Amino acid sequence: MNRRDFFKFVGIGGAIAGVGALMPSQTVAGRKGDLRYEVKPGELDDYYGFWSGGHSGEVRVLGVPSMRILKRIPVFNMDVATGWGITNESKKLLRGKFVGDTHHVHGSYRNGTYDGKYLFVNDKANNRVARIRLDYMETDAILDIPNIQGAHGLFPQRYPKTEWLVLNAEFQIPVPNDPKKPKEKYYGVHTIIDAERMEIVCQIILEENLDLAATDYKGKYSMANSYNPEQGVTISEMLAWDHDYLIIFNWEKIREALRKGAYTMVNGVKVIDGTRKTGYPGLVLRIPVPKNPHGVNITPDGRYAISSGKVDPTCTVVDLELVDKAFEGKIKPEECIVAQPYVGLGPLHTTFDDRGNAYTSCFIDSTVVKWNVKKAIDSPKRSKDAIVDIIDIHYQIGHIMASMAETKEADGKWLIALNKVSKDRFLNVGPLKVENDQLIDISGKKMKLVKDEPAWLEPHDCIVVRRDIVEKNVKHRHDMFEHPQAVTESGIVRKGRHVIVKMTANAPVYGLQDIRVKKGDKVTFIVTNNDEIQDLAHGFCISNYNINFVVAPFQTKSVTFTADKPGVFWIYCTNFCHALHLEMRSRFIVEA
Repeated sequence: MNRRDFFKFVGIGGAIAGVGALMPSQTVAGRKGDLRYEVKPGELDDYYGFWSGGHSGEVRVLGVPSMRILKRIPVFNMDVATGWGITNESKKLLRGKFVGDTHHVHGSYRNGTYDGKYLFVNDKANNRVARIRLDYMETDAILDIPNIQGAHGLFPQRYPKTEWLVLNAEFQIPVPNDPKKPKEKYYGVHTIIDAERMEIVCQIILEENLDLAATDYKGKYSMANSYNPEQGVTISEMLAWDHDYLIIFNWEKIREALRKGAYTMVNGVKVIDGTRKTGYPGLVLRIPVPKNPHGVNITPDGRYAISSGKVDPTCTVVDLELVDKAFEGKIKPEECIVAQPYVGLGPLHTTFDDRGNAYTSCFIDSTVVKWNVKKAIDSPKRSKDAIVDIIDIHYQIGHIMASMAETKEADGKWLIALNKVSKDRFLNVGPLKVENDQLIDISGKKMKLVKDEPAWLEPHDCIVVRRDIVEKNVKHRHDMFEHPQAVTESGIVRKGRHVIVKMTANAPVYGLQDIRVKKGDKVTFIVTNNDEIQDLAHGFCISNYNINFVVAPFQTKSVTFTADKPGVFWIYCTNFCHALHLEMRSRFIVEA
């Protein structure tokens, strides 16, 4: 039973008009220019979009093509609406750090496409990686990464399934971090993470700053575009060389180095040397690319890796089959480059359709450039021959993502342009402006701009996932006894000065009407929502005690605090749940 049916059943459905109901599924629109641009009331989107929340430290769930924000998943931030950062469960994961800078959101894979099980997201500010369960769309693990700063590029293993997760550290620091060490001992770090256990497998140190990450479709390689092989600490020092590298890591050699014990332990982590002079043989391949590259993306057929020039107007196309030969020593690393098409000024990131076309974001030109990969390979380097179409973007585009484009099932329907500047596109909201995500139809020969969508404070990147992959896995309510402290009967347990309050929540009553403690008592509330209705959440707020959280159906949350203020304090439900919602209260009495 959903909430609307419940209210009809009790005779008060009209009072809660507008609350969501179950709607029939909609057929995914076809190609040939017949994509539907409007998602009407009662219709569902064809795709889930998962956005990094940028400086907010959250992940946002949008419907595509409607671009409606469906949910904001707190990750590295405090979120009073849900109680993230207030409850014991969330505090255990956050460990006191409420500042986050989420950059890259990626889903878990099986056989080269999303499996709908997990999302992963990085925190560049405090050097963490979080995992989100897609069945609940809630964060279930956060891993702190030692020995690094600037945790930036993140990508899961695509084949045969996501067992490893790779993370690139963009800022070079001493490893271990000793301020007395010279800059020649500063390193970028490529971290391998066990995605299921959320534990660090190992780290590889290199001289370069490591930027964006990718993995291949065979489970053999991970990659990083890099800069500053000079190991400079000022801009002028970082620009001394005339080239940088696309770096490819050989997973077979990583496993071999681990088996042979070819590592040192630094802060409890196995660290492997991947530097140019003393690195483990055959572990790292450095392919020279134009200076200051940005981004590395793999074509859906798994054949090519594409790195953008950023300050060079080209994209570098690397044949991964030739990379196999380069690791074997049969060819030089630079011989893996098979094309270098001119695309425009400031190329950053590339995404793909299912027809052999690539789409590159050009920051300086404020354009999306559509170009054909095969034609680029057949054309002279640095020529414009491969360009198929160009569309203006508003303005200064950063990341770019097409529907299902990070999988072997890229479908060439929608493209998202994530832009840094929204000048004149929206109502003025003061000196700090919104940014602008733009939805583009790429189903035909010409790209078509469909819609602008304001975005708040650097939502860095996104992925667009078919609805059928995710929707079947998402639960309507929690598994009641997944939480070890789930409450089915209310009661109070006193252990000295620690008072443990177990409380059920069923609309419109809490399981206890009065809770009495002494001033100075340590108090733990464990609250379980026992309502079976799939969208009937309850809030739990204690007046003047700085405590508020939401409990979804069959979910359990707990909070611990000191009862330091004497008096009578009302506990009340913050989520409208019943005709008698306002009466859903309990007294919290703190005796002096």
